[in-house]
Amino acid sequence: MLDAFQSHIQLRSLLNSESVYLLACSGGMDSMCLGELLIQTKIPIEVAHVNFQLRGNESEGDRQFVQNWAESHGIPFHLKLAETTELALSKGISIQMAAREIRYAFFEEIRSQRNLAGILLAHHEDDQLETVFLNLLRGTGIEGVYGMADRKGWLIRPLLPFSRAEIQDFMLAQQLSWREDSSNEKDEYKRNNLRINGLPALLALEPDARKNLFTSFNRLKDTGRAFAGLFENWKNSSIRTEDSYHYLPFSAIQNQPGNSSLLYFWLRPFGFNSDQAQAIAEALNHPKTGTVFRGAGYLLQFDRNELILSPNQEDFEPVFLQKNETLLDLPEGKYSLNRLEYTDLIDRNPTHAQLDEDRLEFPLEIRTWKEGDKFVPLGMNSSKKISDFLIDLKVPVAKKQGVKVLVSGGEIAWVIGLRIADWAKCNPSTRRILHFKKT
Repeated sequence: MLDAFQSHIQLRSLLNSESVYLLACSGGMDSMCLGELLIQTKIPIEVAHVNFQLRGNESEGDRQFVQNWAESHGIPFHLKLAETTELALSKGISIQMAAREIRYAFFEEIRSQRNLAGILLAHHEDDQLETVFLNLLRGTGIEGVYGMADRKGWLIRPLLPFSRAEIQDFMLAQQLSWREDSSNEKDEYKRNNLRINGLPALLALEPDARKNLFTSFNRLKDTGRAFAGLFENWKNSSIRTEDSYHYLPFSAIQNQPGNSSLLYFWLRPFGFNSDQAQAIAEALNHPKTGTVFRGAGYLLQFDRNELILSPNQEDFEPVFLQKNETLLDLPEGKYSLNRLEYTDLIDRNPTHAQLDEDRLEFPLEIRTWKEGDKFVPLGMNSSKKISDFLIDLKVPVAKKQGVKVLVSGGEIAWVIGLRIADWAKCNPSTRRILHFKKT
């Protein structure tokens, strides 16, 4: 096994003898095997051990065993005494989740403090098999069969190609000792139950079951990599982004094979799950303007002929501008306020506004528009509801809720970024212009 281990870490460029690594060591067979392989390969290490204080004297025996082993080899030893039960209760999580949170935080703390090259974990082939099947039982997609990576960030798993049986054979051949965790024999935990009962039954169905399973998983991984490349091409050609808004035409997704998967991989970073992606795909069969799906901090809305993804609009508290203020700071951008002598030169940028300052009543109020709001758009003689005005301009549903108005003396002077009111426009009798210019 030593030769195979050395070949593997060299082929995958996982470890080198010029760097120092942190070995996460429980004292069990797997981590003790990895420790011995590292010593024989002359890979410099330090050791980290967490005493979760869940098994009384047995936990303390693990700590003493690992510490003695490290000291006997002149290896720096780091210990964490964890209040695991207290953390689980305070956070309302399981003991297993609390233990995981504690150990990874501790490992990273030591790695960072000691400037070590990585954290070495003793997960092996059987752990990988368990992980994949647990993912499948939870209802995973194609990424669930990828299992654990041999390198992810600072985490390195050099034993992934080796089975539990190979590890045990090595330890027995080397006459090495380890600690047995009695909790591993209890099948009330899902992973233990799968290891003790489920997988042995499955692997007994075919002589080459283990080999065939990993062959299938590798083929699925390759299919996943192909899909990832095709997905990126589709996304880049189909979705346009403007500021914080993302637009996907119905025509680019409705008839695409596997459209729920395309939607999921697009929307996942914005807090949407696979069930939502499936529901969105089904809604696209008969799209209805105004349909809304919400993710974590984002919402997806069906507009007239496209999907619009945007951040959730936070409640906007009205802002009041005094007469001499020079800056307006809104969520969608900042405006400089300039006072100018009258000129017939017009700023035609639709996001800016030039208003007759003498006709304005201060303080000016900036607020979100509401149902029933009306104004007389520039160039028109009669009033128009803001809601109808936004429809005429084909403002997407996703953007409507964020539209704001500038109000003077109870009258709307400007639908910000879209149109000023006719009564507030400048003309030859204007003396002073209040110029809002987006910076």
